[in-house]
Amino acid sequence: MSIPALAVRDLHAWYGESHVLHGISFSVGQGEVVTLLGRNGAGRTTTLRAILGLTGMRKGSVRIQGTETIGMPTYRIAHLGIGYCPEERGIFASLSCEENLLLPPSVGTLGGGMSLAEIYEMFPNLQERRHSPGTRLSGGEQQMLAVARILRTGANLLLLDEISEGLAPVIVQALARMITTLKSKGYTIVMVEQNFRFAAPLADRFYVVEHGQIVEQFDASQLEEKQDVLNTLLGV
Repeated sequence: MSIPALAVRDLHAWYGESHVLHGISFSVGQGEVVTLLGRNGAGRTTTLRAILGLTGMRKGSVRIQGTETIGMPTYRIAHLGIGYCPEERGIFASLSCEENLLLPPSVGTLGGGMSLAEIYEMFPNLQERRHSPGTRLSGGEQQMLAVARILRTGANLLLLDEISEGLAPVIVQALARMITTLKSKGYTIVMVEQNFRFAAPLADRFYVVEHGQIVEQFDASQLEEKQDVLNTLLGV
């Protein structure tokens, strides 16, 4: 069997004295797209942050490409080839779109990331707005830029937090095409999503998080039979 791209086992995490994750366990195979579902406050974003060591204390096991990272600082974890797109996007407002793309360092284990030409082919909007400052980009363009910036680093394991939230349907469709393209190129993706309609056709597997624990898991082929369970857990 091949080594999972990401294997999380009995992960606990705290913010100060607040115990947020209570033994999260899941794995993601090479080239898979996995979605973490759950209500707001369930612990999904904290799971992504804990994988990168961005919470307070954490215990358990987080293996990236077989390497145990629970004791590593965040910068060393990132250099194993992880890209994180937080919900707040983190665009540098004073820099142009293209300057934002040129800024990130390389973190991938297999050399550099996508070229500007490849980025602009995937995101034509960004090419049109390449000289515009970050503050002048629409919300959808900022989201595209946040994801594109990760792809420049060479990261091959992507952690994407609510990338479709609050965006126009045409932008959401463009992001869905992007994820399909990235999957075809062999990227491994973990998504936190509230928009079930966006996530459903994209993911290979789903994990439902509630009160800092995985309470349900199923494959894409089981979606139809799990609808009642999802209605109960998520209210979708």
